[in-house]
Amino acid sequence: MTDTLLSADIHLIQRLIPHRYPFLLVDKVVDIDGYQSARGIKNVTMNEPHFQGHFPGKPIMPGVTLVEAMAQTAAVMVGTALDMADKNMLVYFMAIDKAKFRRMVVPGDVLEMNLKTVRGKAGGKVWKFEGVASVEGEMACEAEFTAMMDMSAQTDREKADA
Repeated sequence: MTDTLLSADIHLIQRLIPHRYPFLLVDKVVDIDGYQSARGIKNVTMNEPHFQGHFPGKPIMPGVTLVEAMAQTAAVMVGTALDMADKNMLVYFMAIDKAKFRRMVVPGDVLEMNLKTVRGKAGGKVWKFEGVASVEGEMACEAEFTAMMDMSAQTDREKADA
């Protein structure tokens, strides 16, 4: 646990995780307490490509993207705590458990994702998290998920240069 809560803006997020448009689903992460907990923010806009087909005339953010947004928040939290900026960290889902969807998320909503580490430690590859995504204090989604943090990943270019 740290004395000072940290935050990550979009520039740091892009240095920590490889996701980019259209699959970067977190705009900032605040209240990062080491790798124990954090809160992600996603501004949901009509410009997102999934709204073209999900659903025409009634745009709803897909449940899988809600869980993915929570996972990206968790990756940013761990990456920030472990100083992984510019180190090509990759994150892979291993399991998603107890996912429940309670409220539709639509364009104009501000999605807040509160994440807590259940299991994981510096140097460890397998991490488990609990997450709750909400809009204006109303729960939209909750889930537990397990992910592998590959902190030794190298890009193909880095391998070729070695």
